[in-house]
Amino acid sequence: MNGFDSRLGVGGGGIKEEEHPYDVAPCSSLAVCSTLNVGAAGTIWGLSYAPQDARKFGLTGINRAGFVARQVAKSTFQCALIGGVCAATHCGIKRYRRKDDWVNGLVSGVVTGVAFAAVSRSWRQLIPTVCLISALRIAMDHRRKDVRAS
Repeated sequence: MNGFDSRLGVGGGGIKEEEHPYDVAPCSSLAVCSTLNVGAAGTIWGLSYAPQDARKFGLTGINRAGFVARQVAKSTFQCALIGGVCAATHCGIKRYRRKDDWVNGLVSGVVTGVAFAAVSRSWRQLIPTVCLISALRIAMDHRRKDVRAS
């Protein structure tokens, strides 16, 4: 059993009953896990909408395949960026402040929203994106605390 397994409680490691793996794991591990999970969701999302866009533009053959591949890669990258930046920022803020409250979700949502707007070059959508990601992050934290408390 390696050190990471013992921190997550795999194999009877030293994790207490009331501790959640999210609170014990290193920030880098949480960021990588979120990047992979949300990036996979982005891949699925890209695979669902890109073929329809290609059909709408009238693309066929190799042009269609290239378009779909580019759209899937773009969607995967953007979603992975959101997941990684949000998890790393939230964890870093939480460890720096030594508090686990809504402010961490708000700050990580703002940073993630700005990063997403910069990558997508959609500055008109900056404020709605920041508000949406912050609200989702705060809701996820609230839900995680409810589950852990019950």
